[in-house]
Amino acid sequence: MAPLSRPFIPLPVLLLVRLLAGVGVAALLLAGAAAAAPVPATPAPPPGWVWPLEPRPAVVRAFDPPEKPWLSGHRGVDLGAGRGSPVLAPADGTVVFAGWVVDRPVLTIDHGSGLRSSFEPVATALAVGTAVVRGQPVGTLEAPGAGHCSPAECLHWGVRRGDDYVDPLQFVEDRRPSVLLPWDPGPSG
Repeated sequence: MAPLSRPFIPLPVLLLVRLLAGVGVAALLLAGAAAAAPVPATPAPPPGWVWPLEPRPAVVRAFDPPEKPWLSGHRGVDLGAGRGSPVLAPADGTVVFAGWVVDRPVLTIDHGSGLRSSFEPVATALAVGTAVVRGQPVGTLEAPGAGHCSPAECLHWGVRRGDDYVDPLQFVEDRRPSVLLPWDPGPSG
């Protein structure tokens, strides 16, 4: 039987293959190091917040903030619910507004630390200055009129931190990203 011989590979091609293999190994090592690097923590939802509707509603329309404060966008979430549904305080606070804005009834609760929740269309008997506690019924969902979810019915829930609108769902869901860590099979392989 004839001895096996290696095929002839020109030296520049052989060097290029070895260089690319080295770059690939280096990229894998760097990727592993990046994956093992600590990920900055995203805060968990504040303790004590609950959904403003029971049972947990479907999100009909998500938070979609505008690029600039004066542009159009969706500065809250729309939650599926029917007319007459009780609306609950998502956290302890104080009623700071209860009245009509344009063509719908609006309720706003100040939760402290610069956070305010607004709900529409919500009718309430609560007066400005009334303290509320988490889970307390604070009003009822009214007919939508010509706005928001019409002809369907929904509760619009907006949250502001200072002057900036933020996603209300971050207060009732853990929105932190999932992080996959590198797998280490250990010494047993």
